[in-house]
Amino acid sequence: MLLPRQKTPDLALPTLDHGSFDLSSEATERGTIICFYRGLHCPICANYLTELEKKVDAFAERGVSVIAVSSDGEERTRAMADKISATKLRFGYDLSLEKAREWGLYISTSRGKTSIGIEEPALFSEPGLFMVTPEQTLYYGSVQTMPFVRPHFSELVGALDFAIANDYPARGEYTGAV
Repeated sequence: MLLPRQKTPDLALPTLDHGSFDLSSEATERGTIICFYRGLHCPICANYLTELEKKVDAFAERGVSVIAVSSDGEERTRAMADKISATKLRFGYDLSLEKAREWGLYISTSRGKTSIGIEEPALFSEPGLFMVTPEQTLYYGSVQTMPFVRPHFSELVGALDFAIANDYPARGEYTGAV
């Protein structure tokens, strides 16, 4: 389990149109949002990423960069970016399942073709949403076992406004006896 205020795993991936992504060298004022998604086969992911595409500028205004990541290869990732008409959202691809596990993501097995007729990979990671500080420590994290009921990006933008205005620290950091 990742812990708030502790260093996150490293993350370095190719992106579709933005060169290589390396979390350790992201130069942002307040951090990076990493949206791990299931892949092209997931219609809920397409809707979710469409909403994230609409919020990229709002996050940038708050000093936060954004990337969407899956274990899909370049071709399937390009198909997802095209499907949602992405112009602002960075897409990273070729996430290894070992790296997905380091981030605490759940791994699922294929059930064949999805409701939109696209074959699921043999193994793939379930969704996760993280905000990582410029020092590469965890500020916010949410992982899921299913594609349903994900955090809303508009609420995350509002939460960032509150956190910035009140110098609100990452929570959930306590690891002592209970």
